[in-house]
Amino acid sequence: MTRTDTPAAWDERTQLTTFLDYTRATAVAKCEGVSAENAVRAPLPGSPLMTLAGLVNHLRWVEYWWFQVVFLGEEDNGPWTEEDPDREMRIAVDMPLADVLRDYEEQSARYRELVTSNDLDTPSKRPIRDGRHPDLRWILLHLIEETARHNGHLDIVRELVDGKTGV
Repeated sequence: MTRTDTPAAWDERTQLTTFLDYTRATAVAKCEGVSAENAVRAPLPGSPLMTLAGLVNHLRWVEYWWFQVVFLGEEDNGPWTEEDPDREMRIAVDMPLADVLRDYEEQSARYRELVTSNDLDTPSKRPIRDGRHPDLRWILLHLIEETARHNGHLDIVRELVDGKTGV
């Protein structure tokens, strides 16, 4: 995944997808070179699920939720349960970080195709909590915000586990 925030063209779709890809690539870059031990370390006492692997796996499953479950209206086959709503973060500590990153990048490629083949004004098949059906444009904006916010968490966790900053 190329990491750039400058779109190849200035149309709305290209700008939105460029920023989503930029935030995705930033999340991946924040995990480069981390040890297996540090990838699953939770350095914040009040946030035992806040690991590098957990955060990236969360991002993967957030995109699944918004694209497949909400936008396409598919059945929810995510890892979470009512008893364990954050399970996607918990199970990541038992997965090699390379697998988490690979799954995230492969899924991102599939969703790039989904976005390309749908109009930005296309409403989701499934409503959100307030009963409205967000369009694809809103979903992209939401995913940019969510990924960028979690990149801040990745920054903090990475600095705490091994001192690396930047990206």
